[in-house]
Amino acid sequence: MTQTAPLLRRRRPRTAFGGPVQGWLYAAPTAIFVALLFVVPLVLVVQMSASDWPLLSGNRGINFPENYADAVTHRLFWDSIRFTLLYTVITTVILIGLGLGLALLVQESTRWKGFLRTAFLIPSALGLASASLLFYVLYSPIAGPFAGLMKSWGITFLGTPEGALWSTIFLIVWRFAGFYMLLMLVGLQGIPDDIYEAARIDGSSAWQTFRHITVPLLTPTFALTTVMCVTGSLLAFEQFYILTKGGPDNSTMTVVQLIYNVAFQGQNSLGIAGALSVIVLLALIVINVFQLRAFRRPDES
Repeated sequence: MTQTAPLLRRRRPRTAFGGPVQGWLYAAPTAIFVALLFVVPLVLVVQMSASDWPLLSGNRGINFPENYADAVTHRLFWDSIRFTLLYTVITTVILIGLGLGLALLVQESTRWKGFLRTAFLIPSALGLASASLLFYVLYSPIAGPFAGLMKSWGITFLGTPEGALWSTIFLIVWRFAGFYMLLMLVGLQGIPDDIYEAARIDGSSAWQTFRHITVPLLTPTFALTTVMCVTGSLLAFEQFYILTKGGPDNSTMTVVQLIYNVAFQGQNSLGIAGALSVIVLLALIVINVFQLRAFRRPDES
């Protein structure tokens, strides 16, 4: 009794509201963070999209729906959408396919497994803006390491629309392939070995095993990587701003770069830029919902 009494005295009685209050206290920092960095800016953008809001003059009053009409009739609006969708499709197919291929390559216990995983993943540690600056120097026809070769062969990486597109895609693939390899590798390691063993006993070939076991069981991983890749590609900005500035002749103008140009260059209109931002947000919501429904398994409600 003498030993247990102090322990009993130190216990604090739990109130009826102790659990919910503690839960709210734990969630408060995240809720404040989300409110300040997402909800408040979102409300401000929606307000801008319905207002006559020049960059340097502030809010001049309601300008709805004129801002949305000016946004969709902008001379570069539909061209930027077409280019962004083209870039998104190409980048998503290459990154997911290459990520899966690299994951299959390094999942086996081989002598070079650790080296290959590290080598593929290292570029992911570099910031996108830093990687874009690095490739900008590599592509430079004046100061780049391939300047002499480019001059003698008449090659230009960023001087033509096709060259600028594929040069930027090469940068993105180099930067993100290791990251998507890691996501695919986690998905592959989550598949039980017993399933593969049963397939081998049944005489399934490597292709049949990959098609009927690996791919279906990687559906959640495909859903995650596709949503991430599509969303990141639709919001592409840094790589094109640093490498091409939307050129040549606005051929690599993405939707987000168009929003930046409307807000801070040329028109200097935060109202039209806000309308473009709201349109992009709604499009992202629709596209992500469609993707998640497409990857939903039949047994899921």
